[in-house]
Amino acid sequence: MGQLCGRCMQLLRDFIGFVQRMSSDLVQGIKECLTLISNCSCLKQNSSKNRQLYKPILQPHERVTAQEFLQHIETDFEMSPLGKDPLEALRTLSFSENPGLQQSAALYYLHMSQHMNIPLPVEHLEPFYALLRSADLEVQQMSSLSLVNFLLEGNIDKELVVQMGLLEPILDLLESEDPTVQCNSCACIMTLAVSESNREAIGAARGVTPLLSLANSYDPRVQQNAVGAVLNLTQSEKIQQVLCKEGALPVLALLLESPDSEVQYYSCAALSNVAANVQHHKALLGPSDRFLLRTLISLLSSSVDKVSSQACVCLRNLATSVDIQAEMVAENVLPQLCSLLASGSEDVRRASIALLWILSQHPPNQDILACAELLQSLGMLLAAHKTDPVIVGHTACIIRNLCLSKNRQRITESRCVEGLLQTLLLTDTQEDSLHYVTSCLAELAKQEGAMLHMVQWMDEPLTRCLVRLAGQLEHPEPSFHAASIIQHMISHEKMMLLWKYHIEEIQAYLKNFLTHQEVRFQQLGISTLCRLRADPDFSLAFRKSQMVKLLEQVRQQTEETQELLRAAMCHEDS
Repeated sequence: MGQLCGRCMQLLRDFIGFVQRMSSDLVQGIKECLTLISNCSCLKQNSSKNRQLYKPILQPHERVTAQEFLQHIETDFEMSPLGKDPLEALRTLSFSENPGLQQSAALYYLHMSQHMNIPLPVEHLEPFYALLRSADLEVQQMSSLSLVNFLLEGNIDKELVVQMGLLEPILDLLESEDPTVQCNSCACIMTLAVSESNREAIGAARGVTPLLSLANSYDPRVQQNAVGAVLNLTQSEKIQQVLCKEGALPVLALLLESPDSEVQYYSCAALSNVAANVQHHKALLGPSDRFLLRTLISLLSSSVDKVSSQACVCLRNLATSVDIQAEMVAENVLPQLCSLLASGSEDVRRASIALLWILSQHPPNQDILACAELLQSLGMLLAAHKTDPVIVGHTACIIRNLCLSKNRQRITESRCVEGLLQTLLLTDTQEDSLHYVTSCLAELAKQEGAMLHMVQWMDEPLTRCLVRLAGQLEHPEPSFHAASIIQHMISHEKMMLLWKYHIEEIQAYLKNFLTHQEVRFQQLGISTLCRLRADPDFSLAFRKSQMVKLLEQVRQQTEETQELLRAAMCHEDS
């Protein structure tokens, strides 16, 4: 065979080089293809397929541990489920590379979480790190569920879970494509986020973003737990800032329209927490888009009590500005609130009356609120719930605010006056609501028509109650208001007959008023005494009780005060 010439040798070298380059590219392409396939989640969704691709060798010590652990389960579980020996076995099985052994450990934890109601020792938390980090889907499902069970039963210190580094693997599981793992990990975060330190840790670990992503999940269990976790995070003002920055507000607003009432409630409650912070109102209520306001008002008619109640709370938190209140009234919120006052749910009644109280503080709203429908609803509410301090107090405040409007006649003609008078007989003197009720009645008594209407409902028990309240100076506000009501009713013939049954008690509180340090009490005492002296029986009683001498002392003190004031003013002028 002849020798190749130089030209042919060069062609052969070029061909060999070409083949080598093609082979290298082909090998690289094959490697990249296999890498992409191995990293795909489809291989991770079924742990049995994983075991077919790679089956770790069972180490001798793992085999012994598994046999001993199985024997323990069969014989000693009921006696010592948390003993030292099973703990060592759990550690070995949990940190094994064999999915079957990890599944055994995860199943053991799941069994304990479902059948034990005692605190889990700290050392038993360590294996959870390996189990939550496992590549086996069944291990992830069982270990995350057992952790949720322990947390919900209060068998694990929630802050200790974070301190031991379990937050990171839990947050990683939020990225899983398995709905069960997503559901369990969201439930873990929701339960952990009940403490302030844990909320801050979740925010610092960037746990907000995956939670918001899962809040849009098509799986209702995942969505509920994700939104529930966001709700608990909103209890921290610091994390509220993070949530707003991460775009949580539009997500929560849209979830108000969810067909799932639980999701509606969680999202509404989360928005209520954010709305309690005035600095977020601008972000919640854009200048041109009032979607949130309209959606919340529509939720007032929800058939689920806790949803309608929470919508009231959110609207109340938003109603800090006059403009927002005006928009609520313009959106016809009043009829819906009136219907909620008759709800069978205490929370709904209290939430709706609190929102009405906020709206009644704004003068332009008062004439609209003082309609026959609302006043009738308030009267019925007082009649049905005389002993509820929240209902009574807020209702009294609303009526007092509406007294300042031009529609006082409607209040007089409603059942509100009767309802307020009846609550006096049932309200404890320690309750703040008593202050609001007496204040409202004292304001009504200043108006002739309202006072005459009050007189129609007065009887001996109510008369005795007012006199008793006037004498309880340890509660100065109710005492002053009760005495003011008495003073305005004195001139009525029916009332004078009723007051005569309590001459001694009236004299007693008048003496205390005349010697009171506050001028308003002295003035009210003097005014009341002057009106009562027109009656012969009271006049005679005053002469016998040294009341004239007491008045003389007050006069002397007043003259001395006037002389000092004149001297001070003259000195100032000079």
